[in-house]
Amino acid sequence: MRMIRSYSELIHIPTFEERYDYLKLDGEVGKDTFGYNRYINQVFYASREWKACRKDIILRDDGNDLGCYGFEIHGGIMIHHLNTITIDDIVKRRPIIFDPENLITTRLKTHNAIHYGDKSLLSVGPVQRTKNDTCPWR
Repeated sequence: MRMIRSYSELIHIPTFEERYDYLKLDGEVGKDTFGYNRYINQVFYASREWKACRKDIILRDDGNDLGCYGFEIHGGIMIHHLNTITIDDIVKRRPIIFDPENLITTRLKTHNAIHYGDKSLLSVGPVQRTKNDTCPWR
């Protein structure tokens, strides 16, 4: 049985790592999702309708990776569908493709980690500095 994920559940998960675990799909590199129909999702992601939705999600998540404060995204921002969408969902413009409950802000590496289960791609939190830790002769 497929788990249905939601933004409402996700935001109650306290840590970035736990949010990643909730979202990860453990997909396979090279496995087709849209295959030869890739143009369908490319047209969709270039649409005015999607761009407006995307902007709203970025604002809601305050530009933070997985909506976690302290994980600001500097550079390219992606929007991840928490539950997989299909060609049919896009063609028929089903509500799931624009539903804020099915969307979260991510950076590219986090998005890839979610899809391929590669935790090494995730951002690490801020390094805790100590006195003289950057001075090799002390």
